[in-house]
Amino acid sequence: MITDSFGRVHNYLRISLTDNCNFRCFYCMPEEEYDFTPASRLMQTNEIIKLAEIFVANGVKKIRLTGGEPLVRKDAAQIIAALGKLPVELVMTTNGTRIAEMLPVLKAAGIKTVNISLDTLQPEKFFMITRRDVFHQVRSNIELLLQHKIKVKVNVVVMKGLNDNEINDFIGWTKFNPIQVRFIEFMPFSGNKWTSNQMYALDEILAVIEQDFSVLPVKGDAHDTAKSFMIPGHEGSFAVISTMTHPFCSSCNRMRLTADGKLKNCLFSDNETDLLTALRKNEDVIPLIQSAIWSKKEALGGQMVSDFKKIDATTIQNRSMITIGG
Repeated sequence: MITDSFGRVHNYLRISLTDNCNFRCFYCMPEEEYDFTPASRLMQTNEIIKLAEIFVANGVKKIRLTGGEPLVRKDAAQIIAALGKLPVELVMTTNGTRIAEMLPVLKAAGIKTVNISLDTLQPEKFFMITRRDVFHQVRSNIELLLQHKIKVKVNVVVMKGLNDNEINDFIGWTKFNPIQVRFIEFMPFSGNKWTSNQMYALDEILAVIEQDFSVLPVKGDAHDTAKSFMIPGHEGSFAVISTMTHPFCSSCNRMRLTADGKLKNCLFSDNETDLLTALRKNEDVIPLIQSAIWSKKEALGGQMVSDFKKIDATTIQNRSMITIGG
């Protein structure tokens, strides 16, 4: 088992396949011109598989593929097929644009849950956020996943003045659709110009929903990042990922492997461990993994205070979200 100094067992690995994306969402990518990592510095297919095998041999039970957009990687199908043979729960977070062409690959690999990033139900606003006119394509692909009995979670980053007026539209979507809408508090990363007054908090989200719906809490699993809720009579459900106002650090079991092979022990950590260079030198990476996780801070990467209103995002040492992996 991979354990930190606070006794937390880490058995969930998130692997970023690429820092490239076919969207240009401002809260994920830096506003300035962004240079994607050269292919030679990214983990190659065999390297991703080898590292995944090492993590699984040391207790990892769940792997999530992320990006950037994982499905824009040319060898994504090959990677997914190989990881699907490991004794783990394999899941994915995607923007949904390439689901139709990749669906046979996802099903063959045993992927039963897909998270789709979708911050608005309005086509014009979707274009403003992503700089891409593919809203109807994403919606169609969500329907396709449901038709094939693949569970869909819709990730919505809620921001004041941008999409907070759509919260109950998303809840309405769950009335006749077996999806889980996951509202996410806006988080600070390098280059996304985060300020506390943009953030819509858990309590605010619940207050809006409770104006129109009866909300019941749902007991979650020990390591859930999301607080789950149901609405009587709705086929779907909703949850809130309250990283900023009600963090879940005490039960965290997650590790992140960036597309260039760096291990981050926390989304907000200011350091990372280079596994890829060691792997290419045929060095043993297990001591590196164990040391990196053992040094994990108790909460929020040790960089942020518990009161989000007092956070100065300019002082946080971290990557942009797209280079960490969503």
